[in-house]
Amino acid sequence: MTKYNKISSKIAFWGIIAFFAATTAFILAFFYYSRQLPDPNAWQNRRVVQSTKIYDRDNKNLLYEIHGEEKRTVIAFDQIPQTVKNATIVAEDATFYQHSGINIRGIARAILTDIKGGAPLEGGSSITQQLIKNAYLSPERTMSRKIKEFILAIALERRHSKNEILNFYLNQIPYGSNSYGIEAAAQTFFNKPAKDLSLAEAGYLAALPRAPSYYSPYGNHPEELKARADYILNRLHELKYISDGEYKEAQKTTVNFVGQKAAIAAPHFVMFIRDYLNEKYGEDFVEKGGLRVTTTLNFDMQKNAETAIADGAKRNEIYNAANAALAAIDPRTGQILAMVGSKDYFGDSEPAGCEPGKNCRFEPNVNVATRVRQPGSSFKPFVYATALNNGYAPDTILWDIPTEFNPLCSWNGVAEPGVDQQTCYKPKNYDGQYRGSVTLKQALANSLNVPSVKIQYLAGLKNSLTTAENMGITTLRDASSYGLSLVLGSAEAKLLDMVSAYGVFAQEGMRREPTGILKVEDGNGNILEEYKDKGQKVLSEQAAREISDILSDNSARASIFGLHSPLSLGDRPAAAKTGTTQDPNDPTKSRDAWIIGYTPSLVAGVWAGNNNNDPIERGGAGMAAAGPIWNDFMAKSLKDSPIENFSKPDPVLTDKPILNGQYRINNQIHNILHWIDRDDPQGESPKNPESDPQYKNWEASLQNWLATRF
Repeated sequence: MTKYNKISSKIAFWGIIAFFAATTAFILAFFYYSRQLPDPNAWQNRRVVQSTKIYDRDNKNLLYEIHGEEKRTVIAFDQIPQTVKNATIVAEDATFYQHSGINIRGIARAILTDIKGGAPLEGGSSITQQLIKNAYLSPERTMSRKIKEFILAIALERRHSKNEILNFYLNQIPYGSNSYGIEAAAQTFFNKPAKDLSLAEAGYLAALPRAPSYYSPYGNHPEELKARADYILNRLHELKYISDGEYKEAQKTTVNFVGQKAAIAAPHFVMFIRDYLNEKYGEDFVEKGGLRVTTTLNFDMQKNAETAIADGAKRNEIYNAANAALAAIDPRTGQILAMVGSKDYFGDSEPAGCEPGKNCRFEPNVNVATRVRQPGSSFKPFVYATALNNGYAPDTILWDIPTEFNPLCSWNGVAEPGVDQQTCYKPKNYDGQYRGSVTLKQALANSLNVPSVKIQYLAGLKNSLTTAENMGITTLRDASSYGLSLVLGSAEAKLLDMVSAYGVFAQEGMRREPTGILKVEDGNGNILEEYKDKGQKVLSEQAAREISDILSDNSARASIFGLHSPLSLGDRPAAAKTGTTQDPNDPTKSRDAWIIGYTPSLVAGVWAGNNNNDPIERGGAGMAAAGPIWNDFMAKSLKDSPIENFSKPDPVLTDKPILNGQYRINNQIHNILHWIDRDDPQGESPKNPESDPQYKNWEASLQNWLATRF
């Protein structure tokens, strides 16, 4: 026998031994755990021992308790609609009636999906496994628990019929909002018994058990819930459980959930925290682990915010704006102090009969503070900060005159032959007026669009995006996705991100991640996580101070906003910037109204508008619709705090007259590109300024402007 054959024989021998050992171990484990199989009737009385409690920062106010009361009414199998049974099967275990307790194909599919990085719509565990896991086993993720699950699932299938197991499952599983079993879920979400559920309602309820908190109709993911319900209806149709007519009718049906009236304070913030906890620790652990969560919420500020939003949203009805949101942060720590995601978490969607996630002007449970919207001119400070950081000065002279920014179009906005006229870009100021020579400071303070687009070009798209990302804007794409309109707010951003990013200005260039958690303790008092200050320098101190100096100068913005606008907090220095997005279908109307403003110790942002992007009246711009809400919140929240001043920036003196506020140089007047190198404004002047692609139009616009005035 060769050496190779001897080795092969040994491998085969020990392989056989290992196989028999594993088989023996499995049989022994099977009989051992089979004896521990619980009485299914006893499962109905299972109770959750510990609840998770969420508190404000002082641990004085209980915001929400994820408690262990299980709302459950056990009903007979024949009282459960066949649509519910079918929807549950296609959602969780399409081969339920074919396997013996373990869905091997489903497990393999889930593993492959995990490897590919996707999100499986149908899970890997069988209905029998899920029943065992939810009703009997602990939520721990260990190999021994998984072995128990497999063995008990097989044993349960040997003792009970498929219909009995499905009946146990539908009376046992959690659907969220402390509702266990299909009857409690039907009553909780639709105020009707399970036997009266429509096909569409059955699809939505079948979507919930996968992740009850995430898919909750009262949470932050209504679009994801609808997508999963649509998937289930489609599967019912594909697998011939429902006819073409039934499928089409269900697709057209608008599903209305009854209002949630749980004992909950700061509901949008609480759901924001709950999402975080679920993602980090898992839903089972959060629901059953007895956590004590100390949040960053300032309860008094939260009340101020809720009142300001409710009152402001009522006033904004004159602008056709149905909703508003607010977020506030302590820039010294990054801690979220207040969050109001809509005017009324417990209200009804508007207009009556609208479909949430599709055509509702107001959706109560959607947290707009964490949703992406176009920020309008409130994005401008990031671009100006980039320019200041790169060597431009607050006194830099720009020309606020009609200007064409597409080099393939003439200075007066006519496309060259073969160029689409629609690509010409000649923005206007909000009021339609032009002011001639203005400083960088004047342009930002008064939110002038034309010089801002010039600043965007001088600062550079990529540089500006890097600045915004470093400061905390998390929703930006690569530079090729944007044009010069980026400075006017063409990108999308979250209100919470905007507030956090403005905190960098308030703290002179220091960035702190927004957080809602001070401490999380388990049921035994062990600290699972605790807040730690992790500041990072992301902007020069000088640039941050210059932005704060500009945005807090009430006199500088008076020509547009007046001396007594909502941007002013009286004797208290406050920096603020508004933003308004234009409705693309009607230039006389707007979509979003924003304001972000701050003192050295408090940053707050407000959004006003409609969830479904319905236009608001142009009179409801950032200052009119969002400004009073911001002013109300800031004034109340800071009334007992000492007045703080912003640090003044160092004077900027250069040997470049155009950067020092002079536009007539050597008795000549030219655009800024004539005098400076765009990428090195304080270095040597460009030897051939005409080579810059923007030079021709900027210069022609200026010379024609001057010719009409001198």
